[in-house]
Amino acid sequence: MTPNEARDALIARRADLLGRIAGIDDRLDDPVDRDSEEAAIETEDDQMLQTLGAVERAEVARIDAALDRIANGSWGVCVKCGEPIAEKRLATLPETPFCASCAG
Repeated sequence: MTPNEARDALIARRADLLGRIAGIDDRLDDPVDRDSEEAAIETEDDQMLQTLGAVERAEVARIDAALDRIANGSWGVCVKCGEPIAEKRLATLPETPFCASCAG
């Protein structure tokens, strides 16, 4: 995977995540009817949505960091040991900052 291919894939994934996050935020903004019998279920759903939103926001942050590395020419180099990251790993996880040895 070339840096340009990685950038395109990361930008597409980022856009997808931001759309999902916006949907989660919209659902969380819906008022909960505290008089409803379903209030407990709605609260549980909100907690699950908050967790999902946090996971997706963390992925966006990893993507943003990878896009920065692409822009500055350091993408594909492990940020911990400085060795090249395997092509196969980059094709699977283009946002990864670590080689397989340092990630494990």
